[in-house]
Amino acid sequence: MRFALWLPLFDELSDPLEIARLAAAAEEAGWDGFFLWDQLWWRAPIREVSDPWITMSAMAAATERLRIGPMVSPIARRRPAKLLRETTTLDRLSGGRLILGVGLGSDRFAQEYSKTGEEVDDRVRAERLDETLDILTAGWTGESVNHHGKHYLVDDVQFLPRPVNGRVPVWVAGFPGKAKPVQRAARYDGFFPVNLTSPEQVAEPAAVLRSVRGSLDGYDIAVALEPLADPRPYAEAGATWCLTDVDPATLRLADVRAVLAAGPPR
Repeated sequence: MRFALWLPLFDELSDPLEIARLAAAAEEAGWDGFFLWDQLWWRAPIREVSDPWITMSAMAAATERLRIGPMVSPIARRRPAKLLRETTTLDRLSGGRLILGVGLGSDRFAQEYSKTGEEVDDRVRAERLDETLDILTAGWTGESVNHHGKHYLVDDVQFLPRPVNGRVPVWVAGFPGKAKPVQRAARYDGFFPVNLTSPEQVAEPAAVLRSVRGSLDGYDIAVALEPLADPRPYAEAGATWCLTDVDPATLRLADVRAVLAAGPPR
């Protein structure tokens, strides 16, 4: 199992230079990854919020081995062609270390969609998510992209250069018990079941994924656990990554430094 820090860029953690320094320290301490929330704002008492994509660029420049990525990005609110350029550029800047976490997101946490005129219908956002992933995976090949979908158009455009390893790994997030995110995740490189309460919520989708894909060799399943939680039952259920789960309302920079310095719970 691999271990990663997973942090919101809120308040004391909203300084991108501080996050870059934390990423360098995490790499030195033996962590395998450092992933960031992708939010525009959050509920009170959170006031200060930073952009994860620009912050990840600073992290990429400050590290050499650490895997980085948004975990997760609600890409239905992004322009696919722009996101394609951004992911490839960040992947090349990091030397092929980007992992793209994607999901539907939700308006219920901070009203990010309704307060900015974005689509609030989950079904429509799911359609946009799938179209965006189709455009990304086609564009990463370096071949001309011809996508004429319900929501997006890319008419005979070639996107070069390519990602370092030919494509960017995609992890799909979903709530336990939801079938469609698991079906979507089976087409990509990883699954991130969020809001877990038991290892069984890993074992069940892992069995489905194994059945659909034929094998889970080279496939990742990530779980988010509190820093003192025992990851072994989740690893036995099929998880390959463990992300630190934190409460953004009470999280402080000193807490992050303490968890980071303690090293991954191998």
